[in-house]
Amino acid sequence: MFIDSHCHLDRIDLKPYQNDFAVFMQDVKQQNIEHLLCIAIDLENYPAMFELVKDYPTISLSVGVHPNENEGEEPSFAKLLELGKHEKVVAIGETGLDYFRSSGDLTWQHDRFKNHIRVAKELQKPLIIHNREAGDDTLKMLAEEGADEVGGVIHCFTEDWEFAQKAIALNFYISFSGIVTFKNALAIQDAAKKVPADRFLIETDSPYLAPTPFRGKPNYPTYVKYVAQQLAVLRETTVEEIAAQSTANFYALFGNA
Repeated sequence: MFIDSHCHLDRIDLKPYQNDFAVFMQDVKQQNIEHLLCIAIDLENYPAMFELVKDYPTISLSVGVHPNENEGEEPSFAKLLELGKHEKVVAIGETGLDYFRSSGDLTWQHDRFKNHIRVAKELQKPLIIHNREAGDDTLKMLAEEGADEVGGVIHCFTEDWEFAQKAIALNFYISFSGIVTFKNALAIQDAAKKVPADRFLIETDSPYLAPTPFRGKPNYPTYVKYVAQQLAVLRETTVEEIAAQSTANFYALFGNA
């Protein structure tokens, strides 16, 4: 059984599933997906996302505002705290730093990141970290804000083994997405070989970043098996072992979800 530790279920294309989320979830079950963690990226769409998944015990939620979202409601400490208290919410994020899509004075992005870390510590729930071209500052802020108290996951890992070691030292897991299946992802693949068995997760980030052989097409949680297959090759083990270990790691981080 697989777990997709990071997906955006309110954004996937349901056309292949008769535009019916229930039909999609039937396929998820048939494809041996045991659990899904549905990730928030803003506050405006959060209520609808919550309504979509609230009745499915095999779906958990995060709450947070993505570092590139700069036109919607700014997430106050009080608002995040209120939403994060719900029992279905197992993590805070996704949050972090992104210097690829945002530029100029990014004080607002840093302040938002700090806010999420403080809420996570208040609630004692792990963090979902987005990092793009901001590796040094991401690690620095996690350390300065004491994020190791709650830990979390560096989602959609795009750094190298050196970064992974530093993140693990800060009590974070490393999550591999479909990018690890790309031929040119050599540094990511190297890290995937070396991450300790009890410190990796697998994800799709669907509907984005579909793995080979679906690169460039809409992504789905059912494609998480392709990530597992690639990790099995890189780590010289079986897909079943990758599935079992990543599942155990997911529950170690997020509890019973």
